[in-house]
Amino acid sequence: MTREDFGLEAHDPEASHANTVIKIMEMDKEERPRERAINHGISSLTTSELLAIILRTGQPGLPITDLCRQLMNDNDNSLLRLEQRTRGELMLTKGIGAAKALQIEAMMEVMRRYLRESIDRSTRQLPTLTASASIYERMRYRIANLDHEEVWIILLNRRNQILKEFRVTSGSAVASVFDIKMIIKRALLENAEGIVMCHNHPSGNLRPSPQDDHITRRLADACRTMDLRMLDHVIVTTLGYYSYNDDGRLTQ
Repeated sequence: MTREDFGLEAHDPEASHANTVIKIMEMDKEERPRERAINHGISSLTTSELLAIILRTGQPGLPITDLCRQLMNDNDNSLLRLEQRTRGELMLTKGIGAAKALQIEAMMEVMRRYLRESIDRSTRQLPTLTASASIYERMRYRIANLDHEEVWIILLNRRNQILKEFRVTSGSAVASVFDIKMIIKRALLENAEGIVMCHNHPSGNLRPSPQDDHITRRLADACRTMDLRMLDHVIVTTLGYYSYNDDGRLTQ
């Protein structure tokens, strides 16, 4: 008995592979990344092809694969550069409207939350900050790549486990809106023992400014008055970090 006796063609692996390749090449461009992901796994796709699957459809005469390739080219094929773009800047790429820009922003936020969750679940206990490096690892996914400055406060218990994190300011005029009373009040309400301050430098400059020094001194003085430990002020960038504590400047 042969396969032909049952009305079946003989199996030829090479012919089967050739047919698959032909089918993919004959497909609409918008379908090719999905077919390749199904046949070869999602990790086989380029970054622009992954984006094409997420954004799904292009425009007449502009397949989503070409649109996403142009989007990545406009951002030096870097997801870090893409994350830095405002919604308006994303929309400068042909074919990216408000809806697709929002999809990209949502994708970036999911990535950031995943990375924070991975850190949180590395232990079954409350996350612990043991040194400036752990503060940086905690915050870099949240603020390092922003195009504006944000100041965050982390409240800790006596074992340096995180009780609460919250944003204090967002924007350039940090010193003028830095509310010491609110920070101390939140710390007391959470029964915190320690405070860490973090903020980012979008420029990538790792050195603190006179303004940074000013708000650090103000918060450190307030913490001493209320018998709270100010453990550090860490400046976060995509290139690295600066620690006031490591530099011996919290006691000045």
